[in-house]
Amino acid sequence: MNTHAPNMRPQIRQLDEAAINRIAAGEVVERPASAVKELVENAIDSGATRIQIDIAQGGKSLIRVTDNGHGMAPEDLHLALSRHATSKIDGSNLLDIHTFGFRGEALPSLGAVGRLTIQSRADGHEAAEIACNGGILGDVRPCALNAGTVVTLRDLFYATPARLKFLRTDRAEGQAITDTIRRLAMAEPSISFTLREVSDGQDRIVFRADAATGDLFDALRTRLAQVMGAEFTDNALPVDAIREDIRLTGYAALPTYSRGSAVAQYLFVNGRPVRDKLLIGALRGAYADFLSRDRHPAAALFVDCPPERVDVNVHPAKAEVRFRDPGLVRGLIVSAVRHALAEAGHRASSTVADATLGAMRPEPMQPRIYQMDRPSQQARSTAYHAQAPGFAEMAGTYSARVDPVEDGPQGQEETPATALPLGAARGQVHENYIIAQTEDGLVIVDQHAAHERLVYERLKTQMAENGVAAQALLIPEIVDLSTDDQALILSVAEDLARMGLTVEPFGGAAVAVRETPAILGEVNAKALILDILDELADLGSASLVQARIEAILSRVACHGSIRSGRRMRAEEMNALLREMEATPHSGQCNHGRPTYVSLKLSDIERLFGRT
Repeated sequence: MNTHAPNMRPQIRQLDEAAINRIAAGEVVERPASAVKELVENAIDSGATRIQIDIAQGGKSLIRVTDNGHGMAPEDLHLALSRHATSKIDGSNLLDIHTFGFRGEALPSLGAVGRLTIQSRADGHEAAEIACNGGILGDVRPCALNAGTVVTLRDLFYATPARLKFLRTDRAEGQAITDTIRRLAMAEPSISFTLREVSDGQDRIVFRADAATGDLFDALRTRLAQVMGAEFTDNALPVDAIREDIRLTGYAALPTYSRGSAVAQYLFVNGRPVRDKLLIGALRGAYADFLSRDRHPAAALFVDCPPERVDVNVHPAKAEVRFRDPGLVRGLIVSAVRHALAEAGHRASSTVADATLGAMRPEPMQPRIYQMDRPSQQARSTAYHAQAPGFAEMAGTYSARVDPVEDGPQGQEETPATALPLGAARGQVHENYIIAQTEDGLVIVDQHAAHERLVYERLKTQMAENGVAAQALLIPEIVDLSTDDQALILSVAEDLARMGLTVEPFGGAAVAVRETPAILGEVNAKALILDILDELADLGSASLVQARIEAILSRVACHGSIRSGRRMRAEEMNALLREMEATPHSGQCNHGRPTYVSLKLSDIERLFGRT
């Protein structure tokens, strides 16, 4: 018996307009942040250059969006609150979309669940307003307004009180609104955004980003510094790549500037903020070789492509997109970000040095005693000889200093080692850390982590040049799959073959695994195939085999690198520094930890009160 069907034949009836709008509101307006997103996107589409958002009680009692866009004429206000009425498209081509909004559902949905008032004035027209409370539409009336549009939404979900029970605290809803505005501000650097919280007549600016000027990257860098902080832009690398007619721009942070969660990942498609698992997976894949599983990269990436190559009409909230060629987009993100990281060479994030200085700075226990100016070389020499008898000789005997290499033949001028990025080795402490002197400071290198990265990059280069050795199975392993899974795994068979995994059809829905990567040793072929299928379903790509091979190479590099506790000669230390300077990604080990710390002399002197 079908428990969902009544005993009597139900009658089909047309829902009234109010019920239709409330149902639509459930898809479009999930929480106050959704309402803010729809209203601000409308303001952006209107050509506004200044947008101000006022909220109260996390947007539950008040949301007001004021813009200086082109506005609406009085005769358009009534139509603006009708479902599926929009000025963005004509309905002839739903793939040729160049605006944020196009469905014509936001305003009538908001008017159905709250108290909505729209005031607007267009050039050559008088200002007018219209109200919609719980789906009941009022008359168009004149109002006082210089230009643009003011949309005021009060008492959100008062018409559907059950929805209020699913909202979070005012603070949590306010934070969601702030995050929404931050994302929209990143997408539009030329627009000024101001978010204010109104409470008992006291206004507090929660977020502000003034319009940025300059070319694409200058304006974007300025806006990202306003939104994500100057620390991000100081440690981020520009990304600019084109494949076919798809372009990727933005900034990706150094691996050593990683986060404990994915909160600093901002992805956009044609200027629209999205949360797409394909893009998130591609970003994760780009950093897979540089970060451990519990660390997440920071990035702000913008994918621009012809509108017909991406479908933004997947969900009413328009947070998801569907690409016509997802593999092309994923490959572009992975290759472009990895190229940018390789261009950074041995560079590590500045936050590493900041954290080091913070750890070294002592707690102030008493008033600071300032030292005299730095003494001259002669004064220091005199002071050394004035110490207790034998001190100077003892210092020379037990010093860990590395004597400089003698100059070459006369007439050959070489760059002093201290002028190179990682400087000249001056000593080794605790048989693990190399101390190098640069022109304006010093560098502390973790010899094991640094050499581990160098060996790993060398192994990867050799494998890329010589290919992945495959090991033929004496008896092919047969894996039974569903018809869909068989088609999915065979669609990437060529990619798997390049990584040493040979898969062929074997009657029915089964596949035969004939070769596996030799470096993986004995492999459970069935488990490997099932894992690859899970990855294909989740990310749309099969990089699991490559990831496993790289994990093996990383382990080999770890065991084959210079161990902690080994004393190194001067030439060995300097050779390690020079190889680090010439090797991409040498600023972090295989797990994303920094391989060296660079400290400026001015910062060190500040620790000792010499400033």
